[in-house]
Amino acid sequence: MKMINIGIVGLGFMAATHLRAYRQVEGARITALCNPSGRNLDGDFSNVTGNVGSNEPFQLDMTNVRATKVYDELLNDPSIDVIDVCTPTAWHRDLSIAALRAGKHVLCEKPLARSSNVAREIAHAAKKAKGIFMPAMCVRFWPEWAWLKRTIEQQTYGKVLAARFRRVAEPPGWGLNNFFNGAESGGALFDLHVHDTDFVQYCFGKPQRVYSTGYAKFSGAIDHVVTQYHFKSGALVYAEGSWAMAVGFGFNMAYTVNFENATADYDIARGKEALRLSANREQKVIFCDEPDGYIQELRHLIEAIRTGNKPTVVTVDDAVRSIEICEAEEQSVKTGKAVEVVATGS
Repeated sequence: MKMINIGIVGLGFMAATHLRAYRQVEGARITALCNPSGRNLDGDFSNVTGNVGSNEPFQLDMTNVRATKVYDELLNDPSIDVIDVCTPTAWHRDLSIAALRAGKHVLCEKPLARSSNVAREIAHAAKKAKGIFMPAMCVRFWPEWAWLKRTIEQQTYGKVLAARFRRVAEPPGWGLNNFFNGAESGGALFDLHVHDTDFVQYCFGKPQRVYSTGYAKFSGAIDHVVTQYHFKSGALVYAEGSWAMAVGFGFNMAYTVNFENATADYDIARGKEALRLSANREQKVIFCDEPDGYIQELRHLIEAIRTGNKPTVVTVDDAVRSIEICEAEEQSVKTGKAVEVVATGS
């Protein structure tokens, strides 16, 4: 099997998370690290922590791994197949487009961009490029969320009557210069809540309109948001996203979905028994034993590259639409009114 060589740019929490996951992706090999600041170029991520996944000290074996501050060195290296963009959002456009023009495959972390106009620029470049472009929307691959998507799609328990998604946390303890600059990061609405906005559209399609309430706490953008999404189907769907909880709260992600004939309830705080299903007057635990969403996401990318088929679980158009919906949510918070979602595509 030909190895797919990976170069990662941006070496914070998401890079460390991807590096851990790549170890369980057959056929993928890390060959280069790039960080203009020079931080973590020695492969030592012992002090890098985040809000989900393993926070155990991590040291990358740097044997045969190039370390550089100069991004062009990755672009000009013909042995590198994939550029994995794990930088702050403000850098996504320039780094992704440069990589695509250099003939590389690209994985770009969420959110794709701070605005839909910029997101569409990336999408336009991706569609013209020979390489594969995939936005890193890991929740679509998370086992319990993938189970929910299948269950909704197959109407296993009838139609969805109501769905609630929740992703709330204390302020991020890493990347503060980025996250606390809401003009660039978009606050929790764009950087955290976007996961659930994207998953909502994945399951229910583009909402007709959104009604959102929320507030800014420290970034200058929306740091806590609650959104109701309106759909033609009539399903009551809403989501809460925040990184404005008090320090010490930690992180929680959860959902409750009420079908015609069952209720599915997920809460990461319950550990191995996170997903419970109530149906036929009984409650049972649903065990999803697949690897986490990061591993599944990267396997999907590598398989797409290997077969030459574009990713199917998430596309660049999906990522653009998620930003368009988030923009409508932001406008709704600011105006106090419901806002129509105009998804122009890319």
